[in-house]
Amino acid sequence: MSVKTPARPEARWTRRKDERPAELLSAALSLFVEKGYAATRLDDIARQAGVSKGTLYLYYASKEDLFKAVVRTGLVPTLERGERMVEEHTGAMTDLLEQVIFGWWEAVGDNPLGGISKLMFSEAQNFPDLARFYHAEVISRGHGLVQRLLERGIARGEFVAIDPELGTRLILAPLMQLLLWRHSFDVCDAHRLDPIGYLRQHLDMIMYGLRPRSGSAS
Repeated sequence: MSVKTPARPEARWTRRKDERPAELLSAALSLFVEKGYAATRLDDIARQAGVSKGTLYLYYASKEDLFKAVVRTGLVPTLERGERMVEEHTGAMTDLLEQVIFGWWEAVGDNPLGGISKLMFSEAQNFPDLARFYHAEVISRGHGLVQRLLERGIARGEFVAIDPELGTRLILAPLMQLLLWRHSFDVCDAHRLDPIGYLRQHLDMIMYGLRPRSGSAS
């Protein structure tokens, strides 16, 4: 009769060890969004992840390093995909703008990652180094990909000639408002905001404003 050999303890340990960074990042994201950056303690993150604080330090040297890892693993890949979309897209710019807006919501807005924007708006002045990091890694890149999209649409005559930098801010501001509302006053609203309807209405208004009209400069 054959005897099944049990899994080697070190193999189980290796698998568990490999999972720890993701578990720590998940716990950190949850607590950062719930409590804010200042109020979140490394002890709380370690406890929620089911490890000791000493184990946490094996992977992340400080709370700042852990926060940056949350941003780089959660938000930056979405920006990278968006940048590739803008560079590789060959169809109508209106279609691309719709893909960018709704793709952003699916990847970031409709999960706890969306709470990072609210955190940064509320705590940026208290943590200027963290604010500069977030601006460079997230805000500047997000603005850049939307601005390139607008510039291409204007150059191709699909969009009316506008200031692309200001246009980018006007496109993105309602998206930030949606995140701020969702992670704050939405809990007080008897008729909770429908994010898809909101984004659809926003997109319709953008398209109307960008559509070239007879006699307009292109």
